[in-house]
Amino acid sequence: MSQRYSGGFITTNFNPLAASIDYLIVGGGGGASTSNGGGGGAGGFLTANGLNLAPSTTYVVTVGAGGAGTTSSSLQGTSGGSSSFSSLVTALGGGGSGNGQTAGTRPGLSGGSGGGGGSSGGTGGSGTSGQGNAGGTGFTGGSYGAGGGGGASAAGSNGATSAGGAGGAGTASTITGSSVTYAGGGGGATDSGTTGAGGAGGGGNGGNGGAGTSGTANTGGGGGGGYNGATGGTGGSGVVIIRSLSAATATTGSPTVSYSSQYIIYTFTSSGSITF
Repeated sequence: MSQRYSGGFITTNFNPLAASIDYLIVGGGGGASTSNGGGGGAGGFLTANGLNLAPSTTYVVTVGAGGAGTTSSSLQGTSGGSSSFSSLVTALGGGGSGNGQTAGTRPGLSGGSGGGGGSSGGTGGSGTSGQGNAGGTGFTGGSYGAGGGGGASAAGSNGATSAGGAGGAGTASTITGSSVTYAGGGGGATDSGTTGAGGAGGGGNGGNGGAGTSGTANTGGGGGGGYNGATGGTGGSGVVIIRSLSAATATTGSPTVSYSSQYIIYTFTSSGSITF
């Protein structure tokens, strides 16, 4: 706000803000590979309070899809899609996992959180600073265990003999009025012994002589790694949650509207837009 004196009057120039919002944005989780594949990395996790918006402006909301799992021993899992609020905030998709058979495809991919490395010593992918953590490394020797995918709060565990690495834990948020954990990494597969557990926050379990389980929808959890020839789990889709004291004047994409205390909460599980 600025003021100036003009002919006995004080003129005030005021630029109002439409709304101040709090947000939680989670990218899509990474898909997992086969052949003692690592766990998919969790989607990036970003949350903050007090983002000021311009009046009568439409903001595009993008919700990232989970990355696909694979049954091909020559492919890594597919990385998840990024979620964003306009061009202001972007949470990256989780990295796809490495597989344990074909050289060159064993490392996990980097992302919001990194995918776990396949067995036979595949390295985990890197996480993005402020969004997630790295995937674990696959074990070499004996009964192979693949690395777990990284999560929002912790890196994926390394694989061990006869044990897949656990997915890294996600992070809890109370933006909806209840505590919900998002962005857990997928567990790594093993050919015998103990499967890698998915990380809290929607991470899928690794397979033990079978397919990995998929990450939970709208949590950004990574998919669980698959055993030789069995499908790696698909990553869980992301989510965008907007909380404000002001009601939106328009939305698209059919967000769920809920209320907590004095706040109005818009939960987008698919892409759309919002105007205040």
